[in-house]
Amino acid sequence: MVRTTYYTATTLDGFIADEHDSLDWLFVQDQDESGPLNYGDFIAGVGAIAMGATTYEWVLAHNARTGDAWAYDVPAWVFTHRDLEPATDRVTITSAPVPQVHAEMAAAAAGKGVWVVGGGDLAGQFADAGPLDEIVAYVAPVTLGAGRPVFPRRHALRLLEVAQNKAFVCVRYEVLGPPTLWG
Repeated sequence: MVRTTYYTATTLDGFIADEHDSLDWLFVQDQDESGPLNYGDFIAGVGAIAMGATTYEWVLAHNARTGDAWAYDVPAWVFTHRDLEPATDRVTITSAPVPQVHAEMAAAAAGKGVWVVGGGDLAGQFADAGPLDEIVAYVAPVTLGAGRPVFPRRHALRLLEVAQNKAFVCVRYEVLGPPTLWG
């Protein structure tokens, strides 16, 4: 079975980007690239990725500013109702339901994991539909007060792992589903 993970960074107050979709708060944080729950080890196990339109547009704009090419060697699906163009032949623009697309992603992943890149609402849609297995979050020592929430849903989680990676607290949670203990 393909493991589907929302791997992200968040501020202490639970935002993945500020109200202008900026990640400037993230790029100034100190981390050990080979430390706990690191990106390199994670991405090596990923066979397909999903992202929302805002994340996709941010990646394209960031690449345009830095001169970088599309960073992902695996098939990617962009969930949107906007009229967007694929950055490469490995990008599929879709408005199909998450369960349908997840089945395609799992097949394309060829035994590797599926990464829900972001945003938080898309990760929530995956959780609501059932295929989101875990959330890995790097929690930064900064607050924004407003912005894009890391996971705008009510879901029960179970802590599986916690570690420190320089400035970050790194956590891995199993997604259990909608909570039943409170109303």
